Amino acid sequence: MTITLRPGSTVMFTGDSITDSQRLASEDGLGFGYASRVAGEWGLRHPDRAVTWLNSGNAADRVSDLEDRWQADVLDARPDVVSILVGINDVGRHTYDPDGHVVSAEDFAAAYDRLLAPLADTGAALILVEPFLLPISGTIEVGDTHIGVEIRKEWRADLDPKIQVVRELARQYGARLLAADGMFAELAATSGPEHWAADGVHPTPAGHAGLAAAWLRLVD
Repeated sequence: MTITLRPGSTVMFTGDSITDSQRLASEDGLGFGYASRVAGEWGLRHPDRAVTWLNSGNAADRVSDLEDRWQADVLDARPDVVSILVGINDVGRHTYDPDGHVVSAEDFAAAYDRLLAPLADTGAALILVEPFLLPISGTIEVGDTHIGVEIRKEWRADLDPKIQVVRELARQYGARLLAADGMFAELAATSGPEHWAADGVHPTPAGHAGLAAAWLRLVD
């Protein structure tokens, strides 16, 4: 079922750095990523349907971090639509963060469910975006740590069950699912993964454009 954005609707984007995209440095608070692209394209397509766009993404957030700030950053805004992209920071963090720990799929599912339950009570429409990881070659740097291909293979094994969690929660709550991991896998097969996310995680401008286009296909 397509989500209808009516005049006066409020849409909240939230999640980690992919959504954040330096929102605090931008004039409209939407950042420089897919959230901003969605709002701009919507305005061009539907100048007669003004929508309030909000972004509460925070870099490095895990699902538990979203839970800690959920009331103030999301519920208090009383959004009509909530779009969530979280999960990559719940994957493999212990491999580069001395204070990191393994987040099981079960713990991830329980925390994510606690985000969605109060939104269901408000009647807000939900868009859940799969976390994703593109299969780039070579080594990337995370802080002062160099992450090689073998470690990223471990991340993939950790990520797949969490993607399944997001899919199941989307079914459970009647949310629209943006299947971003599969979308980027298909795109990477033809154009190369680095074109869409140079480090395999953070989208390039092309990657953000791809996310925005997919997001807009879920709404009317």
